[in-house]
Amino acid sequence: MGWSDLKAALKVPGVKLIALCDSDANVLDERMAELKSMNIDAAKIKRYKDYRALLDNKDIDAVIIGTPDHWHALMMIHAVQAGKDVYVEKPVGNSIVECSIMVKAQERYNKVVQAGQWQRSQQHFKDAVDFVKSGQLGNIRTVKVWCYQGWMKPGPVVPDTLPPAGVDYAMWLGPANKRAFNASRYHFNFRWFWDYAGGLMTDWGVHLLDYGLLGMNSPVPTTISALGGRFAYPELYEETPDTLTTLYEFDKFNMVWDSAMGIDNGPYDRNHGIAYIGNNGTLVLNRQGWEVIEEKVSGNKVSKPFVKSSDNGLDNHMVNFFNVVRSRKKEELNCAIQDAAHVATVAQMGNIAFRSGKKLSWDNAKHKFTDQQVNDKYLLAQYHNGYNLPKD
Repeated sequence: MGWSDLKAALKVPGVKLIALCDSDANVLDERMAELKSMNIDAAKIKRYKDYRALLDNKDIDAVIIGTPDHWHALMMIHAVQAGKDVYVEKPVGNSIVECSIMVKAQERYNKVVQAGQWQRSQQHFKDAVDFVKSGQLGNIRTVKVWCYQGWMKPGPVVPDTLPPAGVDYAMWLGPANKRAFNASRYHFNFRWFWDYAGGLMTDWGVHLLDYGLLGMNSPVPTTISALGGRFAYPELYEETPDTLTTLYEFDKFNMVWDSAMGIDNGPYDRNHGIAYIGNNGTLVLNRQGWEVIEEKVSGNKVSKPFVKSSDNGLDNHMVNFFNVVRSRKKEELNCAIQDAAHVATVAQMGNIAFRSGKKLSWDNAKHKFTDQQVNDKYLLAQYHNGYNLPKD
């Protein structure tokens, strides 16, 4: 994600790349070669393996954080403390408490922080939500959100090894629990291990749940329950579920998250999407476009033919970020840290319901579950190896 983000950033007029940071020197070598192929003078770009040294560089105005999820909070907080504006990938935090502290840090240091939920900058998503909010669908009682990813498959079981040459594995682990290096937990596959991420729920889920919530004015669930497991690939190496169904109860509607790896045939013939189901019709939305399917019974039927996506959400999102970096009008961000923290928190609620095996009630005034044992075990990510999460 970080490389895609960087390429989008370099399309924005006036943006200059002066440094790259990665704990894997092999990745830095690859990126330098790719930059040369883009006619960028890579010799002038500084290389770092420790992000803290990069943040000390006074020539840097803004940073892009595209790391495994368990690093997002600490890097974002340290970046705003260092006076940098930040584009941080989703999910913004790997725990509910991290999300809250990231918001506090942005507000304390007053820096521009945009989250990488680029669908917020894609016009057809905005148009679809406007239609939902117009009331034409009637009473919306159910919102379905799903992600069926046939191409995604966790890595095979392989033995632990020494880290490859060029990899600073201690830096890659950072605050995560110390474990031996294993290729099945590294690079892309970090997504399937609780120490580093939250599976499909926090990978694709924050993109899709975000719009499920946005169309309903971003409420907070009252109860959360989840069922799932490793049903598709029980023999493989991942910890997160490859199959998961989560029910979020709100005051006036329910929202269902449904995900499966190794399957592409999802609801409404789409492998991912959001469906707002109303008395008059159902609006179905995904990255390809949106349509309204009329209700078969209602007398106030509404329908709309498929509207195809026609723009590049990631490119738009980067333009929005740098426009705000220049203007300092943070209210114009398409996905401020406050918005991203809300949906990341909702996604984490679903994972915690699954991991605890309980139907959970959320106390929004106290910003925690009513079950203190669950709070103690899951609300805050555990930091190790001498790292500590700042309080703000």
